[in-house]
Amino acid sequence: QVQLVESGGGLVQAGGSLRLSCAASGRSFSTYTMAWFRQAPGKEREFVAGINWSGGSTNYADSVKGRFTVSRDNAKNMVYLQLNSLKPEDTAVYYCAVQRPRIGIATISIEYDYWGQGTQVTVSS
Repeated sequence: QVQLVESGGGLVQAGGSLRLSCAASGRSFSTYTMAWFRQAPGKEREFVAGINWSGGSTNYADSVKGRFTVSRDNAKNMVYLQLNSLKPEDTAVYYCAVQRPRIGIATISIEYDYWGQGTQVTVSS
């Protein structure tokens, strides 16, 4: 069983930045591929960014490439998402998730077994 707790969300003006954190329980954290998803009101949950167990491989949604950066610290059981140049359309609840064992970084939610409770990011225009 893995527990995930996100933090760092908030209200920010367009063009601003936030850093989201995800704290994970479990001794096997360093073996997990992790990802961030987001869900805006009335929309489906969508993939934002993923990172493999070592941090050596990452994947981003086209909509956030060049603006968001995913990273991890295995010694601290933490995953981060740096959000820069935020836009109103980035407004959503952001979730971190643990991928089930498979090759590569999946971009669909059904490939992820454990989820946090989410943290709200609101970007004002």
